[in-house]
Formats: sequence, structure tokens, C-alpha cells
Amino acid sequence: MKVLMLAMSLLISSVVFAQTPEEKLAELKITLPEVPPAIGSYVDARRVGNLIYLSGKGPRNSNGEYVTGKLGQELTIQQGYDAAKLTAVNQLAVLKKTLGSLGKVKQIVKVNGYVNCDASFKDQPKVINGFSDLMIQVFGEAGRHARTALGTNSLPLNMAVEVEMIVEVE
Repeated sequence: MKVLMLAMSLLISSVVFAQTPEEKLAELKITLPEVPPAIGSYVDARRVGNLIYLSGKGPRNSNGEYVTGKLGQELTIQQGYDAAKLTAVNQLAVLKKTLGSLGKVKQIVKVNGYVNCDASFKDQPKVINGFSDLMIQVFGEAGRHARTALGTNSLPLNMAVEVEMIVEVE
């Protein structure tokens, strides 16, 4: 009986004290940026039922500049990872603008990551892990997702990475 009561109290306290995605971002010292206007003839997000499809975004920093260059030439795997993480921050900003609260996210369903790289570069998954790892840090198990990580010879504005995703929401 004591074990059951202890387990119940731990379960209740974990539910009561669970952090919101916004609190997790604050703990990580991440501030979501303003979402800039789309750079083409598209929308940043389109909701269909309980799914939101997010257009591809890149690693745009707070100065409005993109992390640019090719992995395997000008950029290291770590720089690519950091660029993908920055892209995740930008996609979270789009989600927050669209939903009002990241707490409405039920799960990250699918991520497609594109890496600007030379033909010999083979570590696209290690680069896109920067995006995936932040989704898991912010949403826990609901942040784990199906994923594609592809290399490409070019991306718009010479961005290092571009990532699109599908999110299930309340």
C-alpha cells in the first residue's frame, strides 16, 4: 500500500509540476524571434484539421541574417547542427504565432530536413539532429518524430539548412 501511495504521489506531482514548452524554452535561455514575412508566394503555416504544415524555414539569426554555406566545405558538422537548431527556434516561433501557445502542440509528426552540402558530405542526419534534439528538449516524447535528412547542392539564399515539418495540435 505504501508503494502504491508513493507511486501515486510521484505521478500527481509530475503532472502538477510539468513544464510548459515555453517554460522549457526559458530554461534553455531561448527567446523566440518575431516571424518575418515569407520570402516567396507561400504562407508559413497551413492548418488542415488537427495538423499544421509548416513551410521550410532556414537558420535566420536575430540580425535577420542567415547562416550560409555548404557543409563539407565552409561549414563543419557542428556549425550545421547549430544552424539546424536555430532553424528549430524559427519554426517554434511560427508555431507560437499560429497557435498562440506551444502548449497546444500534441506532437511533432514529421520533419523534412535539407542540408546544403557538397557531393561527398554524408552526415546529413548529424546536422538535422540539431533540429530534432531541440524538439525533444521542448516537447519531450511528443517531440520525437519521423524524419528525412537529405543533402542538396543548393538552398535558397545559400542557407546551410532548410527544415519543414508537420505538427499535430489540439
